[in-house]
Amino acid sequence: MSATTAATTDLTDKQARILSYLREQGATKTYFKSRLIGEALGLSAKEVGANMTAICEGDFDVDVEKWGYSSGTTWKVTV
Repeated sequence: MSATTAATTDLTDKQARILSYLREQGATKTYFKSRLIGEALGLSAKEVGANMTAICEGDFDVDVEKWGYSSGTTWKVTV
């Protein structure tokens, strides 16, 4: 089992849903606002931000970093 697969099983359901969304959408986009991720997944922007830390700190095939704060948090995603 790869490190990415093992690490994915340690994520909560919300974190796994966010990671899956970023994998799918990250192929065509680079920047994501918490509010828009939340709208797509039925979560609040606050829930997205609170759960994004595990994804940022985890060892996944998606690199996520906090990018900006103006009018909501923006995340830079590299797949």
